[in-house]
Amino acid sequence: MAQSSQPSGEQRKIRVLIVDDIPETRENLRKLLFFESDIEVVGAATSGEEGITMAGELKPDIVLMDINMPGIDGITASEAITQQVPFTQIVMMSVQGEADYLRRSMLAGAREFLIKPFSSDELVSSIRRVYGLRREMPQAPPPAAVVEAERASEELGKVIAVFSPKGGVGCSTVAINLAIALHRRGAGQVALVDGSLQFGDVAVLLNIQASRTLADLAPHIDELDHDLLNHVMLAHESGIKALLAPPRPEMADLVAPGILSTILDKLRHLYDYIVVDTASTLADTTLTVLDMAERVILIATPDIPAIKNAKLFFEVTEALEYPSGKTILILNKSGRHANIRADDIEASIKHPVAAQLPLDQQTTTAAANQGVPYMMSAPSTPLAQAMMALGRHVISTLTEKAEAGEELSKAVSSRLFR
Repeated sequence: MAQSSQPSGEQRKIRVLIVDDIPETRENLRKLLFFESDIEVVGAATSGEEGITMAGELKPDIVLMDINMPGIDGITASEAITQQVPFTQIVMMSVQGEADYLRRSMLAGAREFLIKPFSSDELVSSIRRVYGLRREMPQAPPPAAVVEAERASEELGKVIAVFSPKGGVGCSTVAINLAIALHRRGAGQVALVDGSLQFGDVAVLLNIQASRTLADLAPHIDELDHDLLNHVMLAHESGIKALLAPPRPEMADLVAPGILSTILDKLRHLYDYIVVDTASTLADTTLTVLDMAERVILIATPDIPAIKNAKLFFEVTEALEYPSGKTILILNKSGRHANIRADDIEASIKHPVAAQLPLDQQTTTAAANQGVPYMMSAPSTPLAQAMMALGRHVISTLTEKAEAGEELSKAVSSRLFR
């Protein structure tokens, strides 16, 4: 079909290509979009093969792709279009709503998944939302832009994993506030990655909208560059940038261990420190993060289950042959109320407690409910001061400056470090 031109001065319309083997469906989609002043149907293909050809010729903004077609199906056609026209976005349509269809569609490059039958409002809002993402996608950068994106230093950034084998001990809170503490310590550019892929809390705790996530990078992992990565990173008012977990649990499968490894490796070229909040399981994705990390912040609380799990984790690190200094044991929610002291924990698990973060239920609860980390909302509290000291400790161990370690020990031995 001929491509219509826009008169100069008019707002550019969203150019849509329909790919569906059923004539009635193609006509119905045309009718649903006909009265939308900002949307123009520039073509309609009757098969996956024709859709690939027309996408290459018309270079539409959006392709409405049926997933089930004879010959070349929607999955295969979407993969080809994504390779041929990288900045054309796919909206997949299907009568099937199973998670496997969603997963396969996202892996093929689809940005939305519509289950038939859908309303006019659902269709139009999906097109506009995906087009909004397309407009924000960076165009192919010139070589100079790539060079400027590289960190000035030749030294790669450091990955810091925050982990606990027991849930509910405050890993996400520690990871977020540690990232902010590192930034305030002048550690350079700091990234925060939500590696709890199924049920990540970083977006909620930072009160930011998850408009772009790790799942958006998965279909483009082979051509992932610094500009695309920076586009998906979300800036936070604290000065750090966050890479969020997928918006739905079933989309966690899109971020395979190899994909996560590639993303973290790219981040090491852009940021000085990459703090990764992890899930409380030793799944392949978590092990990938732990293996890549220069430091693992192991969180325990003063209770028997957490101590038992921490002890088991140290047995795992021995089996994995991690260096002895790689894991830093932190006692969270500590204080006079606890029946179990740091000395008891050290005797039990035969590993030193590097730092103790005091229990402050009021501050942490308010921070979580308001979406404002306590490093910002309550910087003068003992908890925030202890986190600043932890940030300094992490920096000193990673930069391997003995004098910094000695200065740190003298400064905080009376109130935090042992």
